[in-house]
Amino acid sequence: MHPGVTFQSLISGVAHFFVERIKMKQQRHTAIRDLLVTTTVTNQDELRKKLARRGFTVTQATLSRDIHELHIFKGPNGYALPNNVIEEENDGMPAIKETLSNFGLEVRQAENLLVIITMTGSAQPVAATLDYEDWDGIMGTIAGDDTVLVICENAKTAATLKSRLEGLIG
Repeated sequence: MHPGVTFQSLISGVAHFFVERIKMKQQRHTAIRDLLVTTTVTNQDELRKKLARRGFTVTQATLSRDIHELHIFKGPNGYALPNNVIEEENDGMPAIKETLSNFGLEVRQAENLLVIITMTGSAQPVAATLDYEDWDGIMGTIAGDDTVLVICENAKTAATLKSRLEGLIG
């Protein structure tokens, strides 16, 4: 350590740094919500530029995390915030039924893998919603543009989840 710097002052400085980062993140999330309510945003780069005009310079990785944390989805008219829907009794997260019924087209099974076919550009919100759901038996998801790969524990679990997902797609 430098002369005159105490351990306590160092810890205090680190704590201050993290508190400021949390405040900045909260302010950025508020700005993102405001932008999505008041303007049309069709892609991440456009959102990044609009945030920059409001004083928030962010990387693509930070913006992707923000989109995930805010449960933002990309619909036919661009990015949108999830609706405030009353929680479904059995599913926990209200968005799962809405997300799958709006964007899901078909579910296919191959052993312990499920492939969810979605509308173009809709795989990410479907995968994010499933990740958030944290259903037993789902080991993870990978999203492309119009396809979500769901990795299940085993073929039996995959068959059960396939039926559940098909019911939510409608």
